[in-house]
Amino acid sequence: MTLPLFIVVAAADNGIIGSDNQLIWHIKSDLKHFKELTLGKPMIMGRKTYQSIGKPLPGRTTIVLTRDAGFADEVRPLGVETADSWEKAVILAQDAGRQMGADGIAIVGGAEIYALSLPDVQAIHLTEVHATPEGDTRFPEFDREQFSESYREEHKASDGDEYDFSFVGLVRNNFTKS
Repeated sequence: MTLPLFIVVAAADNGIIGSDNQLIWHIKSDLKHFKELTLGKPMIMGRKTYQSIGKPLPGRTTIVLTRDAGFADEVRPLGVETADSWEKAVILAQDAGRQMGADGIAIVGGAEIYALSLPDVQAIHLTEVHATPEGDTRFPEFDREQFSESYREEHKASDGDEYDFSFVGLVRNNFTKS
Protein backbone atom coordinates (compact mmCIF):
# COMPACT_ATOMS: atom_id res chain seq x y z
CA MET A 1 0.00 0.00 0.00
CA THR A 2 1.32 3.41 -0.97
CA LEU A 3 0.57 6.14 1.54
CA PRO A 4 -0.59 9.49 0.15
CA LEU A 5 1.70 12.50 0.35
CA PHE A 6 0.32 15.81 1.56
CA ILE A 7 1.78 19.26 2.12
CA VAL A 8 1.32 21.20 5.33
CA VAL A 9 2.12 24.91 4.88
CA ALA A 10 1.25 28.33 6.21
CA ALA A 11 1.58 31.03 3.57
CA ALA A 12 0.75 34.72 3.65
CA ASP A 13 -1.59 36.25 1.08
CA ASN A 14 1.51 37.27 -0.91
CA GLY A 15 2.94 33.73 -0.86
CA ILE A 16 5.60 34.42 1.76
CA ILE A 17 6.28 31.48 4.10
CA GLY A 18 9.31 32.77 6.01
CA SER A 19 12.35 34.95 6.32
CA ASP A 20 15.88 34.10 7.40
CA ASN A 21 14.80 30.47 7.86
CA GLN A 22 12.16 31.43 10.45
CA LEU A 23 8.40 31.83 10.60
CA ILE A 24 7.47 35.50 10.55
CA TRP A 25 4.21 35.34 12.49
CA HIS A 26 2.88 33.73 15.61
CA ILE A 27 -0.37 31.86 15.14
CA LYS A 28 -0.82 29.46 18.04
CA SER A 29 -3.89 27.91 16.38
CA ASP A 30 -1.80 27.02 13.33
CA LEU A 31 0.85 25.30 15.45
CA LYS A 32 -1.91 23.19 17.03
CA HIS A 33 -3.35 22.45 13.55
CA PHE A 34 0.14 21.42 12.34
CA LYS A 35 0.46 19.01 15.26
CA GLU A 36 -2.97 17.49 14.58
CA LEU A 37 -2.11 16.96 10.90
CA THR A 38 1.35 15.46 11.46
CA LEU A 39 1.16 13.48 14.72
CA GLY A 40 1.68 9.76 14.14
CA LYS A 41 3.02 10.29 10.63
CA PRO A 42 6.40 10.54 8.92
CA MET A 43 7.40 14.08 7.96
CA ILE A 44 9.74 14.98 5.12
CA MET A 45 11.55 18.29 5.43
CA GLY A 46 14.69 19.98 4.24
CA ARG A 47 17.79 20.53 6.35
CA LYS A 48 17.14 24.24 6.88
CA THR A 49 13.58 23.55 8.05
CA TYR A 50 14.86 20.93 10.48
CA GLN A 51 17.48 23.36 11.79
CA SER A 52 14.81 26.04 12.29
CA ILE A 53 12.79 23.57 14.41
CA GLY A 54 15.97 22.45 16.16
CA LYS A 55 14.95 18.92 17.16
CA PRO A 56 12.85 15.95 16.12
CA LEU A 57 9.19 16.47 16.98
CA PRO A 58 7.70 13.83 19.29
CA GLY A 59 5.25 11.29 17.90
CA ARG A 60 6.48 11.66 14.34
CA THR A 61 9.28 10.20 12.24
CA THR A 62 11.51 12.94 10.88
CA ILE A 63 13.14 12.46 7.48
CA VAL A 64 15.48 15.24 6.41
CA LEU A 65 16.38 15.70 2.77
CA THR A 66 20.02 16.86 2.65
CA ARG A 67 23.15 16.43 0.57
CA ASP A 68 25.31 17.12 3.65
CA ALA A 69 26.68 13.77 4.89
CA GLY A 70 28.10 15.49 7.98
CA PHE A 71 24.61 16.67 8.90
CA ALA A 72 23.31 13.12 8.51
CA ASP A 73 25.96 11.86 10.97
CA GLU A 74 25.03 14.67 13.38
CA VAL A 75 21.27 13.91 13.56
CA ARG A 76 21.27 10.11 13.23
CA PRO A 77 21.81 9.66 17.02
CA LEU A 78 18.66 11.76 17.58
CA GLY A 79 16.57 9.28 15.61
CA VAL A 80 16.35 11.49 12.54
CA GLU A 81 16.58 9.73 9.21
CA THR A 82 18.20 11.44 6.23
CA ALA A 83 18.02 11.03 2.49
CA ASP A 84 20.08 12.60 -0.27
CA SER A 85 17.31 12.55 -2.89
CA TRP A 86 13.57 13.12 -3.05
CA GLU A 87 13.04 9.53 -4.19
CA LYS A 88 14.99 8.10 -1.23
CA ALA A 89 13.12 10.37 1.21
CA VAL A 90 9.78 9.09 -0.10
CA ILE A 91 10.90 5.45 0.18
CA LEU A 92 12.04 6.01 3.79
CA ALA A 93 8.78 7.79 4.60
CA GLN A 94 6.66 5.05 3.02
CA ASP A 95 8.50 2.39 5.05
CA ALA A 96 8.25 4.41 8.27
CA GLY A 97 4.58 5.19 7.64
CA ARG A 98 3.67 1.54 7.17
CA GLN A 99 5.53 0.62 10.37
CA MET A 100 3.72 3.42 12.26
CA GLY A 101 0.32 2.56 10.84
CA ALA A 102 0.10 6.09 9.43
CA ASP A 103 -2.51 7.15 6.90
CA GLY A 104 -0.27 9.60 5.04
CA ILE A 105 3.08 11.35 4.79
CA ALA A 106 3.45 15.04 5.61
CA ILE A 107 5.70 17.30 3.57
CA VAL A 108 6.50 20.23 5.87
CA GLY A 109 9.00 22.44 4.06
CA GLY A 110 10.86 24.42 3.07
CA ALA A 111 10.24 25.96 -0.31
CA GLU A 112 12.62 23.67 -2.24
CA ILE A 113 11.06 20.57 -0.70
CA TYR A 114 7.56 21.87 -1.45
CA ALA A 115 8.59 22.42 -5.08
CA LEU A 116 10.02 18.89 -5.34
CA SER A 117 6.91 17.36 -3.81
CA LEU A 118 4.17 19.27 -5.66
CA PRO A 119 3.92 16.82 -8.61
CA ASP A 120 3.51 13.90 -6.17
CA VAL A 121 1.16 15.23 -3.50
CA GLN A 122 -2.50 14.35 -3.33
CA ALA A 123 -3.46 17.15 -0.96
CA ILE A 124 -2.35 20.46 0.51
CA HIS A 125 -3.32 21.62 3.99
CA LEU A 126 -2.84 25.35 3.59
CA THR A 127 -3.09 27.92 6.32
CA GLU A 128 -3.77 31.19 4.51
CA VAL A 129 -2.31 33.92 6.71
CA HIS A 130 -4.20 37.10 5.89
CA ALA A 131 -1.22 39.44 5.89
CA THR A 132 1.39 40.61 3.38
CA PRO A 133 4.68 40.49 5.29
CA GLU A 134 8.10 40.90 3.79
CA GLY A 135 10.17 37.75 3.61
CA ASP A 136 12.74 35.91 1.55
CA THR A 137 10.98 32.55 1.12
CA ARG A 138 7.73 31.89 -0.67
CA PHE A 139 5.57 28.88 -1.41
CA PRO A 140 6.17 27.76 -5.01
CA GLU A 141 3.67 28.67 -7.69
CA PHE A 142 1.28 25.84 -8.55
CA ASP A 143 -1.82 25.39 -10.67
CA ARG A 144 -4.63 25.75 -8.14
CA GLU A 145 -7.08 24.59 -10.82
CA GLN A 146 -5.63 21.09 -10.35
CA PHE A 147 -7.07 21.07 -6.82
CA SER A 148 -10.52 21.35 -5.28
CA GLU A 149 -11.23 22.77 -1.84
CA SER A 150 -12.26 20.05 0.61
CA TYR A 151 -12.68 22.41 3.55
CA ARG A 152 -12.26 26.06 4.55
CA GLU A 153 -12.37 27.44 8.09
CA GLU A 154 -12.12 31.20 8.59
CA HIS A 155 -10.55 32.46 11.85
CA LYS A 156 -10.13 35.96 13.26
CA ALA A 157 -6.95 36.99 15.05
CA SER A 158 -7.35 36.36 18.76
CA ASP A 159 -5.29 35.57 21.82
CA GLY A 160 -2.17 33.82 20.51
CA ASP A 161 -3.02 34.44 16.86
CA GLU A 162 -1.31 37.46 15.36
CA TYR A 163 -3.33 37.64 12.12
CA ASP A 164 -6.65 36.52 10.68
CA PHE A 165 -6.19 33.19 8.93
CA SER A 166 -8.01 30.39 7.12
CA PHE A 167 -7.45 26.65 7.23
CA VAL A 168 -7.93 25.36 3.67
CA GLY A 169 -7.85 21.80 2.41
CA LEU A 170 -6.98 21.27 -1.23
CA VAL A 171 -7.34 17.84 -2.84
CA ARG A 172 -5.85 17.10 -6.24
CA ASN A 173 -8.45 16.45 -8.91
CA ASN A 174 -8.18 12.99 -10.53
CA PHE A 175 -4.81 12.26 -8.94
CA THR A 176 -2.57 9.97 -10.95
CA LYS A 177 1.16 9.87 -10.29
CA SER A 178 3.10 10.08 -13.53
